[in-house]
Amino acid sequence: MAGSAFGQDAAAGEKVFAKCKACHVADTDQNKIGPSLKGLIERPAASREGFKYSAAMADAGKAGMVWDEASLTTYLRDPKGVIKGTKMAFVGLKTDKEIADVIAYLKQFSP
Repeated sequence: MAGSAFGQDAAAGEKVFAKCKACHVADTDQNKIGPSLKGLIERPAASREGFKYSAAMADAGKAGMVWDEASLTTYLRDPKGVIKGTKMAFVGLKTDKEIADVIAYLKQFSP
């Protein structure tokens, strides 16, 4: 898991999250181009109310995908490789450190 290999740094993750802010928010329930990421950790994929997900993401949620550290680590590295057909245009984060830090940032807004 990324968190065990690297110390997670939420402050650094907030800076990494700047790459995501055009489409997502983490601290409110407001959907933008992408769904709100508030409460993301341990939430099933494609479950944010009021957001229209791609069929591929909806299928992942129906198949039982849950956003935890392991699934987020894999997804954030290569979104289109993990969910073929996702609407998310972002190509992914490049380093394990960035991924671990952004997950730490997102954890602040999850139960």
